[in-house]
Amino acid sequence: MVVRYRIEDGLTDALGYLVGTTEGSCTIRTRTADVEIPLAMVIAAKEVPPPPPRRQSVRVAAD
Repeated sequence: MVVRYRIEDGLTDALGYLVGTTEGSCTIRTRTADVEIPLAMVIAAKEVPPPPPRRQSVRVAAD
């Protein structure tokens, strides 16, 4: 899910998983932290596909 919301200097996005809602806020779990966003600050929100699986690094054995 991506949520665009107002901050002091303009707008920003929270990209992650919706983990909770209350009457006045929603909580998005991003890569770095849970972000609680007041609904009054939300400009737009939409569901986005999950991230692709991480690629595993390929190691080449030295001879």
